[in-house]
Amino acid sequence: MLGVSRSASADDIRAAYRKLARQYHPDVNKSPEAGARFNEVQEAYDTLSDAEKRKHYDRWGHAGPSPFGPGGPPGSAGARRGGGGGPGGTYTWTNVAGQPASGEFGDFDVGSMFEEIFGGPAGAGRAGGPFGAQARARSKPAKGRDIAQELPVEFMTAALGGTHTLRVRRGGTTQTIEVSIPRGASDGTRLRVAGAGSPSAGGAAPGDLILSVRIEPHPYFSRDGLDVEVEVPVSIVEASLGATVEVPTLRGRATVTIPEGSASGRRLRLRGQGITDASGATGDLYAVVKVVPPAKPDEAQRRALEALRGALPPVRTGPPWSD
Repeated sequence: MLGVSRSASADDIRAAYRKLARQYHPDVNKSPEAGARFNEVQEAYDTLSDAEKRKHYDRWGHAGPSPFGPGGPPGSAGARRGGGGGPGGTYTWTNVAGQPASGEFGDFDVGSMFEEIFGGPAGAGRAGGPFGAQARARSKPAKGRDIAQELPVEFMTAALGGTHTLRVRRGGTTQTIEVSIPRGASDGTRLRVAGAGSPSAGGAAPGDLILSVRIEPHPYFSRDGLDVEVEVPVSIVEASLGATVEVPTLRGRATVTIPEGSASGRRLRLRGQGITDASGATGDLYAVVKVVPPAKPDEAQRRALEALRGALPPVRTGPPWSD
């Protein structure tokens, strides 16, 4: 039944058993003949994995006297029947006599093999085989499939934490789910909502919903890790002479001093005003100076700027502006 030669090693027999047990197990194969075939596979394995039984079978075949007396080995469903023994060829088998593996397989446990092949415990069952109705009763139905999708999150919700309302279609219906967003969540953060995935076809627990955070852009804040930047427009006069201005922060407003002579792009740091993550680490906020000249100066402004043109020193000096 196992289709192995008479010179097959223990590993060869075990590999053949694994393959055929998976193929014919009633939980996998719904054919009417599957149960009987599976029991035949089990009986063949029980005999060939036991050194004494295998020796007896090689000598006498199925038709020979049972080493256990009439009726076969203790606990068997009946005596072996059919087939022929003797050297040469391959083993063939009919019927079943279920016994734990022993002999040349040492402490190898059939129940452990069952769990490895089918993912559940073995048990006594129908047709005299060791795996049957009880094994199926103990086996667990598969959990529902996980669902993965992207979750767009507003900048401030990701920075400070909060909740996000999400509509999910599962099991033929649309459900509304409140998702908790941890503070400091970054692009690519993965969130798991237990039980919000696909239902299980076998009545087990549903799968989970796996969300990948995608932070939406903010009108004036930008982010680099836990640090936040905000652009601060200043006039030519403020940039030249210095000024004190208010800037927005994640949690309100703060005052920042623009040093005199500040050029566009200058970064002024406000310590501890950045993002605080779930571990308590906190970044900084950077106010980035942006000098904004008058778009259309009126006559008075033009005269003032013309006066400055002649009074201010040149700004393009040295390489590459001069030799």
